[in-house]
Amino acid sequence: MAQIPPEIVRPETERARDEGGLASVLRFVLTAFAFFLLIPPWGFITWFYSVKIVQEYERGVIFRLGRLVGAKGPGLFVILPIVDRMVKVDLRTVTMDVPSQECITRDNVTVKVNAVIYFRVTNPEDSVTRVLDHFRATSQISQTTLRSVLGQSNLDDLLSEREQINMQLQRIIDEQTEPWGVKVSTVEVKDVELPQGMQRAMARQAEAERERRAKIIHAEGELQASERLAQAGAVMAEEPATLQLRFLQTLTEVAAEKNSTIIFPVPVDLIDLVISRTGGRGDGAGGGSRPRVHVPSGSGESLSPEAEPPTREGTVS
Repeated sequence: MAQIPPEIVRPETERARDEGGLASVLRFVLTAFAFFLLIPPWGFITWFYSVKIVQEYERGVIFRLGRLVGAKGPGLFVILPIVDRMVKVDLRTVTMDVPSQECITRDNVTVKVNAVIYFRVTNPEDSVTRVLDHFRATSQISQTTLRSVLGQSNLDDLLSEREQINMQLQRIIDEQTEPWGVKVSTVEVKDVELPQGMQRAMARQAEAERERRAKIIHAEGELQASERLAQAGAVMAEEPATLQLRFLQTLTEVAAEKNSTIIFPVPVDLIDLVISRTGGRGDGAGGGSRPRVHVPSGSGESLSPEAEPPTREGTVS
């Protein structure tokens, strides 16, 4: 069984080059007539319409009798009247707003998202011959890609991993617009509009997270304080004098405040120490001595074993 050879697809330029007969003769005649129109003196008006100026940021795509000749510019050049037609293409970067799109994320949350896209024309010939309107085509492909990518992402990823989503959008849109001679440089998601119920739920979640962190920090502080207090207690237990020094330091701090009356407790150990030192002295009644110790309520800085009234009485046999 004979195998059918595949069809050979040739570019349009090769097809046009292989044309012959009447088409070639007509093309030659029109080209010659165009040159004839440029000859003075009747060619002054024709020169006015044939001279073209293209800016630095533009290119002029030339068509001769419907066939693509190429892109020219920048600067001044002449095209043939009647035969040539020029289409200007802007090569500057275009900033396009993508309209707000209502999308359903992967976790079934409805959001409205808008974006901005930056692109420019890198191949003027393809932007004219391969797409009808590259501005509108780029806008439409951006909208469909935005809905598609966000539909495959979770809400948390959309809010926290915005950079990765932007890179994914730029890569997909650039692959779609590359045959049109359009280069997409940047895609940025501008605003994400959430439903009111979802906003309240996220606010409660954030508040609960903050409270949890506050409680953990407070508990860690209490633990560290208890460890330090335990160490201080161990030191004071080994050296009882440190407790008295701490007591006197507290009195100094309290005395710094300008108060009229200061009431503070007196340690029992301090009173026993005074009693033991004054045990040999007394009033001599009853065969024993009963020293009296009075602690003033004002300053607490002096102790008198013979002052009245007593705050504590001790009997020494």
